[in-house]
Amino acid sequence: MSEKSEKPKKPQKLRARLPRGLGDRGPADIAATRRMTDTIREVYERYGFEPVETPTMEFTDALGKFLPDQDRPNEGVFSFQDDDEQWISLRYDLTAPLARYVAEHWDALPKPYRSYRAGYVYRNEKPGPGRFRQFMQFDADTVGSGSPAADAEMCMMAADAMEALGIPRGSYVVRVNNRKVLDGVMESIGLGGDENAGRRLTVLRAIDKMDKFPVDEIAKLLGPGRWDGGEEGKGDFTKGAGLSDHQASVILGFLKTSIGTAEIRSRGGFGNFAFSGDLLELLSTSVTGTEGVKELIEIANLTSASGYQDGRILIDPSIVRGLEYYTGPVYEVELTLEAKDEKGRPVRFGSVGGGGRYDGLVSRFRGEPVPATGFSIGVSRLQAALELIHKDKPKPVIYGPVVVTVFDRDRVADYQKMVGSLRNAGIRAELYLGNPKSMGNQLKYADRRNSPCVIIQGSDEKATGEVMLKDLILGAGLSDLEGDRDAYLQKQAEAQTKIAENDLVSAVRKILDKHGVKWN
Repeated sequence: MSEKSEKPKKPQKLRARLPRGLGDRGPADIAATRRMTDTIREVYERYGFEPVETPTMEFTDALGKFLPDQDRPNEGVFSFQDDDEQWISLRYDLTAPLARYVAEHWDALPKPYRSYRAGYVYRNEKPGPGRFRQFMQFDADTVGSGSPAADAEMCMMAADAMEALGIPRGSYVVRVNNRKVLDGVMESIGLGGDENAGRRLTVLRAIDKMDKFPVDEIAKLLGPGRWDGGEEGKGDFTKGAGLSDHQASVILGFLKTSIGTAEIRSRGGFGNFAFSGDLLELLSTSVTGTEGVKELIEIANLTSASGYQDGRILIDPSIVRGLEYYTGPVYEVELTLEAKDEKGRPVRFGSVGGGGRYDGLVSRFRGEPVPATGFSIGVSRLQAALELIHKDKPKPVIYGPVVVTVFDRDRVADYQKMVGSLRNAGIRAELYLGNPKSMGNQLKYADRRNSPCVIIQGSDEKATGEVMLKDLILGAGLSDLEGDRDAYLQKQAEAQTKIAENDLVSAVRKILDKHGVKWN
């Protein structure tokens, strides 16, 4: 009795998939990001900022005191231990790494130090609609100046960047507040001192959700807490700040005022800051709160004097920013224009950038006061918003390289020489590297690459020192002329021409220039 031989198991195919909260990006998305970052860069450099790059990873303790205190600091950030048991994390933002960089190179840098940087940041959070684990930011910071003029400059630069990106005036607003004002309010209701630091941070994070939740839900976050499902036991529970009804009402009352910088400038004083009488009385007893109001008035005066008094920049007490390291003025850019998604539902974009003063972040490394302020544009978020806003407008065409086809596989060196001559002239070009058996397949490949033109040289053209040049952009429009035979034949003749091989570069340039294709 013979034993049956077992057949080897077929290896299981690995399933191609992405972790949640991440996304792949193709040429069109990358080109759009490049255009956006180039535009932002021009604005930042016009304000005198210079580039710097910091690594994607930092020692975890360098990222800031907002990280949780636990054995494995991996809530909010992605962390790991290296071989010498040091905790390292992917950067949560671009500000904390800059603080480390400035502290490390302090003696070599001009002060104030003005720099910008763009890059991906990483959040170990629950992904969802509009919430990603990896996204791009573009920051600008001034380190070494405590002047409100530095904060005013950030607000004006944010407005200029929005308009440079094609967002019209009136379709965005830069909202400004001061953490010191809110700190003064919290001091007045008994939340001052180091012992209440945790509760103050919970209050700040509750207020920071004003653009997401109605006031009743914010009140829950200021009080006992909130269930995501709306009822006890439904969904996740977020612990609140534990404020009394009176304390919560004072905080909520403070958030109701929003006033333009021009109006503040015309009123010009603490007593006319448009807060209610009760809140004015509370703030007047706080040195911190009074100082914060004076800084806001100075920012309003500076921005108005520079021509930004037309509603682009507003003072808004509901702006707090969620991170703990902010110490003074804070600001956010909000898109106010209306748009609809693919199903016709209204879309609210909310904040696409923000920042503020963080006078304590560099100081942690140096043991001396180092004032700093900065602003960050959420590139990924803003790009998604712009795509939705302009969804009905024709998208710019991204053309691929000129394709040199292989008519005779024994003459690949000749074709490669043509590719080299085009590249040396600054023209994007490639040799077809697939199976050259079918010319039809090569032309289909060029179409899929969105190539502006292809080059063909068979034995007949080689014998006469010529090449065939096919204008694929012109050829793509031939189907529209099928009813007009004469026009069709004329365009067909223009779309496919023979030229001298020595004139290849100049002939290709003419085609690219005719269609506005950038080639150098």
